[in-house]
Amino acid sequence: MYTLYTHPFSQHGRRVVALMDMADIPYEQRIVALDEAEHLSPQFLKLNPNHQVPVLRDGDMMMWESGAILRWLCFRHRLDNFYPTDFVQRAATDQWLDWTTALFGPAVSSVVFNTVFAGDMKDETALAGGRKSLREFLPILAERLEDNDWLSGGSHPSIADLAAGTNIAHLALADAEPEQSSIRGWHARLCGFDGFRKCLPPQMAHA
Repeated sequence: MYTLYTHPFSQHGRRVVALMDMADIPYEQRIVALDEAEHLSPQFLKLNPNHQVPVLRDGDMMMWESGAILRWLCFRHRLDNFYPTDFVQRAATDQWLDWTTALFGPAVSSVVFNTVFAGDMKDETALAGGRKSLREFLPILAERLEDNDWLSGGSHPSIADLAAGTNIAHLALADAEPEQSSIRGWHARLCGFDGFRKCLPPQMAHA
């Protein structure tokens, strides 16, 4: 059985939890106490030298980076509905997953961290930069979803939807949820899946 090391407030961990629950993949979840710096402990650094969650253990194999974990689970369990075999839909899935990881996710993290978690370490410059980036990125996401139920362009949510969707849910912590109707409708569709909705802390699970 898999072991997933994660934390409830990690949007990267939540997307892996969502996939495993939605696909009925058995696993054991172990919470890493980020607030107690467990991710910096020598024991955890043996699992992931980057001191981040999630980490997926399968026997002696350790895998980190949520995008790699999502793709690997789809390959191993033949989850073609989450990672389409159609070339165009797979390209779109990869594009939006990588966009979320490289651009959208860091902007979300900057806003949420500096609004909710930073305390005395709050960085007003980083917060302003994150908000500026969101004003650029959210319309890009909204435009894609105006004519597509899912980011892949297919009829089922992909791993790209799980990644972007957990970031949208994360914004609820900072009372910064997007106003665009296409994004709200898409996120409500995601929350219609028990496995996705249950991976979110209660204050994030808005349908």
